[in-house]
Amino acid sequence: MLAPSTGRQVLQRALQRALASTPSSTVTLPGFLVPAFQTAAQSASRRPFSATTHRPSKLGRTPLSVPPGVDLAIGDLFVRKDMTSYLRTYKRKITVTGPLGTLDLEIPDYVTIDHDAAARRVELGVKDRDQRNQREMWGTTWSYLNNYIMGVSEGHTAVLRLVGIGYRATVEPRPALEEYPGQQFVCLKLGFSHPVEMGLPKGMRASAPQPTRVLLEGIDKEQIMQFAAHIRRWRVPEPYKGKGIFVNDETIKLKQKKIK
Repeated sequence: MLAPSTGRQVLQRALQRALASTPSSTVTLPGFLVPAFQTAAQSASRRPFSATTHRPSKLGRTPLSVPPGVDLAIGDLFVRKDMTSYLRTYKRKITVTGPLGTLDLEIPDYVTIDHDAAARRVELGVKDRDQRNQREMWGTTWSYLNNYIMGVSEGHTAVLRLVGIGYRATVEPRPALEEYPGQQFVCLKLGFSHPVEMGLPKGMRASAPQPTRVLLEGIDKEQIMQFAAHIRRWRVPEPYKGKGIFVNDETIKLKQKKIK
């Protein structure tokens, strides 16, 4: 059932019909009907909310500067097979090469890239800004490409802080457990009955400038932060004593002790 109209709505519609059928020179309204007519006119001239246009991505429309010594190679479209769907997904590979290494980034086909080698700048765009998924990947692709350019030119770091009595960290080799030659292992003493040993992924370096500090270095920011999250999982910071493993500038708000 349709909801019944209110008295004001019925009055506004009647006024609009009466004004439409009466010449403008003979229109006279009683004083008590003027506010209702003004409300109807304002609501008719108001623009609906759905008529607003989509704003472009603030990050995606910002040009990226390519530092000296870094080269970008944009490949052709290829089909990426998705094991969870029968649809064919088209991708394009961007190879970022710098003094510290090489990284490959796969972007969707609807993300356009304009590389000006002479000016050393890159601009990203999408084919249809009205599509929500394309607008979402616009800024995401910009962020990934920016991290890759910074990684191969300057590198990324992550600092782990061990807070707790007896918490210690060292970086030592473990030849019997190596997955590749020269692999480093982060050895942690976190109050367990055994030390925790975690091997670094290939392409990463680690050092322990202090017994309670671990410095991770590499060109892939996602890989570094993922490995830092694996280490943090052993001792997640707790809010009562403030003990745990903190990543970079992470802080925690302490709580009052529970009193029964």
